[in-house]
Amino acid sequence: PDLLPTCNGEITTMSFLQDVVDILLQYVVKSFDRSTKVIDFHYPNELLQEYNWELADQPQTLEEILSNCRMTLKYAIKTGHPRYFNQLSTGLDMVGLAADWLTSAANTNMFTYEIAPVFVLLEYVTLRKMREMVGWPGGCGDGIFSPGGAISNMYAMLIARFKMFPEVKEKGMAAIPRLVAFTSEHSHFSVKKGAAALGIGTDSVILIRCDERGKMIPSDLERRIVEAKQKGFVPFLVSATAGTTVYGAFDPLIAIADICKKYKIWMHVDGAWGGGLLMSRKHKWKLNGVERANSVTWNPHKMMGVPLQCSALLVREEGLMQSCNQMHASYLFQQDKHYDLSYDTGDKALQCGRHVDVFKLWLMWRAKGTTGFEAQIDKCLELAEYLYNKIKNREGYEMVFDGKPQHTNVCFWYIPPSLRGMEDSEERTSRLNKVAPVIKARMMEYGTTMVSYQPLGDKVNFFRMVISNPAATHQDIDFLIDEIERLGQDL
Repeated sequence: PDLLPTCNGEITTMSFLQDVVDILLQYVVKSFDRSTKVIDFHYPNELLQEYNWELADQPQTLEEILSNCRMTLKYAIKTGHPRYFNQLSTGLDMVGLAADWLTSAANTNMFTYEIAPVFVLLEYVTLRKMREMVGWPGGCGDGIFSPGGAISNMYAMLIARFKMFPEVKEKGMAAIPRLVAFTSEHSHFSVKKGAAALGIGTDSVILIRCDERGKMIPSDLERRIVEAKQKGFVPFLVSATAGTTVYGAFDPLIAIADICKKYKIWMHVDGAWGGGLLMSRKHKWKLNGVERANSVTWNPHKMMGVPLQCSALLVREEGLMQSCNQMHASYLFQQDKHYDLSYDTGDKALQCGRHVDVFKLWLMWRAKGTTGFEAQIDKCLELAEYLYNKIKNREGYEMVFDGKPQHTNVCFWYIPPSLRGMEDSEERTSRLNKVAPVIKARMMEYGTTMVSYQPLGDKVNFFRMVISNPAATHQDIDFLIDEIERLGQDL
């Protein structure tokens, strides 16, 4: 009650916020201190019972509020820690953090130039620059920052459907033929989720076979398109993946573009994870053909280390998003304003309220330049190669697929000593399946590092190591290997 905007709350407010900043700065310093734990793990019921988290009728004191802040960070996962390898988004960028603080202080909504003047212009400039990097002439086209890759992919599906059947906007799915979309069996689950949300249905998403490296097989794609057409379905979208979630595979975009052109199908590229490689002269060849896509998802909050959330959907044809989504709400998008209305971008979004996500990316880009992003991305890929070279012939390790990884995903099994001499058998497979989960649980109990695991297809649980934090070093990779061996020796 003593804080602003209460009368004369200025001094109390300043000292409260100063205390909060001190708590945050201590946390930031700790995040990068390798002697601290990545995680102070407690089971959910323990954590619920240990403190009183309940909401009450009476206010707490500011001291108690500060203590709530400390408590929350005490049990938070240090995603900026150089030994946190669990997700595709890791690291903690200082300029990005500053930008996030500024965005929250400005606390505005992205729907019109009227209330978000600078932010709307920065979104315009940044999306154009990203489209330029995709390879569309002069950065032409359209785009939007959305709440994450899953929503960006859903936008692509929505716009592709509208392009083919504009009447669907008013009349709904009943008015149009049965649509089908195609994506690889290694693609992100969001493609099916989007189909479910849009009323297209998950059965209408046809999964295309992948080769042993996880890349979509173009001949299988063409076969399934022809098959679908023979059954009377209408193929409306192919979603190719640039950087799959588990293997980090890049689909062959040129071959896929040829097929999409031949059958007049919208080509979407889900580059949520791999799009960042467009910043690197050394690695961007992996996305050759991306310039032929009709739409591209690119998440700067993954490989580029921008604080969550920051996901862009880029569309080659200008004006399409607007016609697809606009509802002309007269209380927001008045047509008789005194400035250029093309900067009121809110009506092309699915959301009404939209968070300012662009400022973090824009400010980081100013601070690093494209070359700075390039250097940090190249470094992460180099670390992945270092890990691969270190374990590919090491005793106790088996690679999930042959050859050096294309992205920073390194997929492997750790084989404990007790399984090393064993013949390949059902018993060995079922024992191997239990190894990664036990090691992972022990990692979390000790709090030393985190790396994810999963089964895939007929392959039992294996580790998927990903690197997107430029703070990680060769020593951290060495540490991870030692830790896996220490925690898995006795299994």
